[in-house]
Amino acid sequence: MRFLCFLMLMFLLLAGCTPPLPPSPPPVPPKVEAQPLSRADFNDLPLWQKTTPAAALETFLNSCRAIAARPAWSKVCSEALFVNPGDEQAARLFFEQFFTPWQLINEDGSESGTITGYYVPELAGSRVADETYKYPIYRQPDDLLTIDLADVYPELAGYRLRGRIEGKRVVPYYERGEIDDGNQPLAGNELFWVADPVELFFLHIQGSGRILLSDGEKVMLNYANQNGHPYRSIGKLLLERKAMTPDQMSMQNIRRWVAEHPEDGQKLLDENPSYVFFRELEKGIESPPGALGIPLAAERSLAVDRKTIPLGAPVYLATTWPNTAQPLNRLMVAQDTGGAIKGRVRADFFWGMGADAGALAGRMKQQGQLWVLLPKNFDPVSSQP
Repeated sequence: MRFLCFLMLMFLLLAGCTPPLPPSPPPVPPKVEAQPLSRADFNDLPLWQKTTPAAALETFLNSCRAIAARPAWSKVCSEALFVNPGDEQAARLFFEQFFTPWQLINEDGSESGTITGYYVPELAGSRVADETYKYPIYRQPDDLLTIDLADVYPELAGYRLRGRIEGKRVVPYYERGEIDDGNQPLAGNELFWVADPVELFFLHIQGSGRILLSDGEKVMLNYANQNGHPYRSIGKLLLERKAMTPDQMSMQNIRRWVAEHPEDGQKLLDENPSYVFFRELEKGIESPPGALGIPLAAERSLAVDRKTIPLGAPVYLATTWPNTAQPLNRLMVAQDTGGAIKGRVRADFFWGMGADAGALAGRMKQQGQLWVLLPKNFDPVSSQP
């Protein structure tokens, strides 16, 4: 009995010496995202007074063909018709009189984002396959299904699923590797044939191009659809595998690496499962239409994320020329979108057509800031232009 009492006494003593439990950590405050737009002034736009907005005004007028019927844009589109073409000062006054600049802000409150470049490549090609031209460019296949989720779930407007029917099921559409592995699941859908699979790969990334036929004919191709698989950057893969350093990264060096490593190069291309289908445009079209349906203007059209920037809106860009610290500040117009152009401060600069434009586009991956110009008296927080 004494022994039991002793044990109980020791237990009580030890229990009394046990340190108290630490207090519970304070609750983590909910993450608050910054508002996407911050009202600004034209004096906030870097080098605004030294820019040449007349070309942007011409590009904006082209956009008015698609947006003038919208209530928010009808007045400014009408007023733009009265500005003397080519008059830089008149163009500047027009934008200052009828627009308010709003700076794009990232979710974390930062103001800078990635600015890349794109262009229209030119590829020698043929309408028939031969020993030289053996890599096909496909039109949209008939078995590709596009399901608009808004038809079932209105809150998912803007989201689409793509696939094909296999038996009684809808399954994902063929990936790049399945399309190019030699089994030819898309045989019969060829538009043209080209000589270089790497050039064809970059045609898919650009989304449009021009085919140069041996008889001198030039045919413009434009994006028709996509297989529904996400885009995966092969440049990022090369960086992760230390096959290149960040300062070496460019479209030109990626081409060179794939050419020097043909077997591994083809495997690398296949790691991007996304695949683009094209349509042939009418004769006489010198520049492909963007997502707005308006022909793109070299060095004035910008691809953006339309969730934040409405297509057709003027956008002031403050960045630098490719691979330099030289300022590139310019008034552009949002006329296009892209699979990799996601985020608030994110844009793709359209350089134009051909090898010179491609050299600039391939080297461009700069940091930059964006301001969208919206009609005055329009509140972007409570309305949608």
